[in-house]
Amino acid sequence: MTQSELSNIYRDYIACLNGQDWPSLGRFVDDDVKHNGERLGVSGYRRMLERDFSEIPDLSFNVELLVSDPPYIASRLRFNCTPKARFLGLSVHGRTVSFAENVFYEFRDEKIVQVWSVIDKAAIEAQLLAN
Repeated sequence: MTQSELSNIYRDYIACLNGQDWPSLGRFVDDDVKHNGERLGVSGYRRMLERDFSEIPDLSFNVELLVSDPPYIASRLRFNCTPKARFLGLSVHGRTVSFAENVFYEFRDEKIVQVWSVIDKAAIEAQLLAN
């Protein structure tokens, strides 16, 4: 798989998330996918995403930076959203917050098999203190 092909697959995956097209998730995510070392499988990964969208109705994944080095993708995702209640243990409760998530993905056979993710929680804390 070329860098361009992998980048295109990744952008289609992000479109799938933003469209909440859960029946298509299996096109992009391996049956045995792991997230931060925990095996979730497609169904667990879907539940995690559905929960995220339930807790953050205006959630939208925006690719700010993308580096493709097959079989890996490194992405910086930007969020500007309004969690309904607590988020990452913080009392957000309907305030709009902006933050980034740095994510690394490993692909095998054009599907995500591993995800390593770190959210910039300090950015959210700073915004909550300022308001």
